Amino acid sequence: MTQSITALGLIETIGVPALIAAADAAAKTADVRVMTYEKADAGLITVYIVGDVASVRAAVEAGAEEARRVGKLVGTHVIPRPDLSVSAMLESIWRKEAPAELSGTEGGESAEALAKLSLQQLRELARTTPGFPLNASGINTAAKAELIRLLTEKKD
Repeated sequence: MTQSITALGLIETIGVPALIAAADAAAKTADVRVMTYEKADAGLITVYIVGDVASVRAAVEAGAEEARRVGKLVGTHVIPRPDLSVSAMLESIWRKEAPAELSGTEGGESAEALAKLSLQQLRELARTTPGFPLNASGINTAAKAELIRLLTEKKD
């Protein structure tokens, strides 16, 4: 998926089997990206899904149905066009899940390592790179090749 995030979907279950089944069904149903999951007390687990609004709605519905079939569904929710502050909060959660060789870097990564990342991951990395030459709007519209070039030039 190369589009920017326009919707956030959440599926909350009790237990891992229901969550994995829900995430799998959601990912297979529409052009969405399963970003991460988060555990809470008492076996509650929430999976985060992003994509365009229609795709996220379809994916969350399919995931919810599969979670009910396999285990216990607690709830679902879709947020179209999350506020920038919500997106920033979620990006901080997702950065914790980033590959170890890229988390906490300050630019200068190899082009090969960067090429393995999705466009969304590259944009998140660019936003957190101190002194990155593009503003937020420029990062959101930049092509993957441009982001890789700018991130690799950071080491010079």
